[in-house]
Amino acid sequence: MKSPMKPTAFIKPAERLTRKAPGITRRVLLGGMGMAGFVASATAAYATGIEPLNLVVTSYRPKLPRWPSGRPLSVSVIADLHAGGPNMTIPHIRRVVDVANSLKSDLIVLLGDYVATHPFVTEHVPHQAWAAELARLKADHGVWAVLGNHDWWLGVQDIRRAFADAEIPVLENHAVHLGPRGRRFWLAGLGDQFAVRLGRGRFRGVDDLPATLSRINTDDPVILLAHEPYVFATVPHRIALTLAGHTHGGQVRVPFVWGPVTSSDYGSRFAYGHIVEQRRHMIVSGGLGTSVVPVRLGVPPEIVRIDIDA
Repeated sequence: MKSPMKPTAFIKPAERLTRKAPGITRRVLLGGMGMAGFVASATAAYATGIEPLNLVVTSYRPKLPRWPSGRPLSVSVIADLHAGGPNMTIPHIRRVVDVANSLKSDLIVLLGDYVATHPFVTEHVPHQAWAAELARLKADHGVWAVLGNHDWWLGVQDIRRAFADAEIPVLENHAVHLGPRGRRFWLAGLGDQFAVRLGRGRFRGVDDLPATLSRINTDDPVILLAHEPYVFATVPHRIALTLAGHTHGGQVRVPFVWGPVTSSDYGSRFAYGHIVEQRRHMIVSGGLGTSVVPVRLGVPPEIVRIDIDA
């Protein structure tokens, strides 16, 4: 059943934050590394031709202190699709959707960056094509999306139109109340934190966390969707669980040799997985597609499945 479209909310330009990218970023390091960074041809072949085409389901069963007992909820997370060749063409996207539907989760969320923009794209996938595949996703509490930085940089209105045609609502600084009586929860979606390019390494976000939370008017638990995980540093304890993507888990991780590299002053703090700080919980997906170069190593494409109060 499709979720009803909800109005979006935007913040005034004067209220938007300016963010400056750090001097050394995942983009800089991965871009400089390119294909030459892999000294073994076998490793390079695996990283470019095999692992990016894999698909795993990563499961979490977090014990959330701010989630009432007796309200089980299952969530499937699809992040960083980056539709486009060589490793995220329509057949692969179709497989992602089929696997996500087979999980039969109560809720499916899409966490941004839907189109590949790296210079090595071998096949462009039209917005209508990837959105039509995502339109096949089914969940009792609906399928909900937020936008990512690449969506804004590529042409956000066209991507909004693709989601509208697919009848998938996009949450931007907005929250919706979901679930049956006695088991209700809030799903809040944040605007992108790096939406507008201001110049070299400088961005302005369209995120407004206070405005988003102001829409919540009951004491039911809250799940927050954000493309970038960096907002977690300021997320209040009111939020039961934050879900994010963007980092690709570093995209290249070699144990004891090469750790996750992310575009953040936080380093690897919010790079991947289940993060708990001061009893606040966040899960960061490694995502599906690739950015900068079509390479994955040590971070296979994943759908995240979360079982709350299981």
